[in-house]
Amino acid sequence: MNFDLSEEQILWRDAVHDFVAKEVQPKAREVDERSEFNWDAARKMGPLGLLGLNVPEEYGGSGMDALSAALAVEQLGWGCGSTALAIAAHNGLGCAPIANYGSAELKQRFLPKAATGEGRLAALALTEPGAGSDLKGGVQTRAELQGDEWVINGSKMWCTNASIADFIVTLVRSEPEALSLIVVPTDAPGLSIGPAEKKMGLHGSPTHAVSYQDVRVPAANLVGERGKGLAYTLATLDGGRIGIGALSLGLAQAALDEALKYAQERHTFGQPIAQHQAVQWMLADAETQLQAARLLVYKAAWTKQQGRPFSQLAAMAKLFATEAAEKICRDAIQIHGGYGYSSEYAVERIYRDARLMTIGEGTSEIQRLVIARHLLAGSN
Repeated sequence: MNFDLSEEQILWRDAVHDFVAKEVQPKAREVDERSEFNWDAARKMGPLGLLGLNVPEEYGGSGMDALSAALAVEQLGWGCGSTALAIAAHNGLGCAPIANYGSAELKQRFLPKAATGEGRLAALALTEPGAGSDLKGGVQTRAELQGDEWVINGSKMWCTNASIADFIVTLVRSEPEALSLIVVPTDAPGLSIGPAEKKMGLHGSPTHAVSYQDVRVPAANLVGERGKGLAYTLATLDGGRIGIGALSLGLAQAALDEALKYAQERHTFGQPIAQHQAVQWMLADAETQLQAARLLVYKAAWTKQQGRPFSQLAAMAKLFATEAAEKICRDAIQIHGGYGYSSEYAVERIYRDARLMTIGEGTSEIQRLVIARHLLAGSN
């Protein structure tokens, strides 16, 4: 059993890390304080392949394997949670359904600009006031086929990237008992994007309510087959959970890096606090949890790229990595003491960013349900 990354994957990871260290991490505090997306960095990501991780090369993407994509998101998370979430959602939620299930014509219309950086980002709208974890029964946004157009009415919540996207892949009820995915350009008449939500963290990753009032789009904007939107969405979320797990690895690594640095610089009782057993135990636990989480995330990504069932592994990776990251970030604050509660140090921002990860793209409780159902069914 070989746990080593390939030479190409190592070169890719290091290249992304260098880019993030130069273009993303130095702006993380400013992004958080101003609640502004880092467009300067994002516009430079297209040529690197970071905006088309799962988009085929023929449509302008880099067509990365799942593990290479996870490596990239991990490095972005290390640099800035806000930027990482926006880019992860763009790739894994906005572009992925079109790349995986869309017609050739739909891919050609929407993916090249999104993947190369010529356009803006992509988004996916699922959640509604009455539909979070219960998409099957809760989605009330409706789409009616009138001639050669879909007419959409309804509202969505917590749509990441809505204000910085050229299009929103929208989950709609296309018939009483079935859902569909439809691509809606953000400049479509009748589509309204609300103000950015005020959140605990991830201030530079805009999240919005979206309203659809008689929004008309071509019938050809349907993703895949009519009535299969829920299946497409659940499969997309499985892949997205690997991305959130990878992002959490990056956040946890950043927090641990800060804690290690501070523990060796801060002195009490005549020695660095890194020499105190209580601090050493927190550092040891953090490293152990981080390495275990990394193995789970990488295994889930590797399994996906082998074409094997990966839903249970994705849920396990997301569950463990996000909860481990939250604890690592919390302990990093504890190691900093009072300074950890100050915005002058990065750990409080990293913790606030990490806190969402156990909620978004399926709560920890939903992940446990997914894992248990696979166990009880005797499947992966």
